[in-house]
Amino acid sequence: MARFSRIKVAQTMAETGMVPVFYNKNIEVCKSVVKACYDGGVRLFEFTNRGDFATLVFAELNKWTIENCPEMIMGVGSIVDEATAAMYIALGTNFVVAPLIDEGTAKVCNKRKIAWSPGCGSVTEIGKAHELGAEVVKIFPGSQVGGPGFVKAVKGPMPYASIMPTGGVSPTEENLKQWFDAGVTCVGMGSQLFPKEVLEEKNYEYITNKCEEALKIIGDLKK
Repeated sequence: MARFSRIKVAQTMAETGMVPVFYNKNIEVCKSVVKACYDGGVRLFEFTNRGDFATLVFAELNKWTIENCPEMIMGVGSIVDEATAAMYIALGTNFVVAPLIDEGTAKVCNKRKIAWSPGCGSVTEIGKAHELGAEVVKIFPGSQVGGPGFVKAVKGPMPYASIMPTGGVSPTEENLKQWFDAGVTCVGMGSQLFPKEVLEEKNYEYITNKCEEALKIIGDLKK
């Protein structure tokens, strides 16, 4: 069962402004990355459903996080169908992120009051996501869809839309300023936070520092 309500998820997305996006088949690497993000001030974490037995990794990671990072809101991403969403809901995910709109996924999340953020690439899709109950919609792939300019254009006719771009977001002041000036609610960040060489060297302090820097930049931009 989810530990955090979908209202709390949406509020935390808006308050912190950042959701790390990560997958690794090694549970110990996942634990170290989650802890590094937590120590850096992050309070939402998206574990992507990308590899074989990913559900088993998440099950162990979520249990570990509850004990060791109790304020971390764990969620899952790359969910494209309702059966997979239901599996992760049974394992305690607090939110579900998808690269696309799938009505079955929306229904199963709504039945269990789980936050659902589907990937959208047009005003029509954002409108459909709202109709299906999405509070925060994902723009994916962020830079390819149109970047900050796309978000700014959408916010004209839909100023109430809460948007989270993933893809093309980096933890630099220049990049983050473009997105937040355009009106995003929060951003999803993956490889830019977790460079391959950093993981190979187990330099988790780097991840903590990057999270701290990014959150400070976002906090200043939101003032």
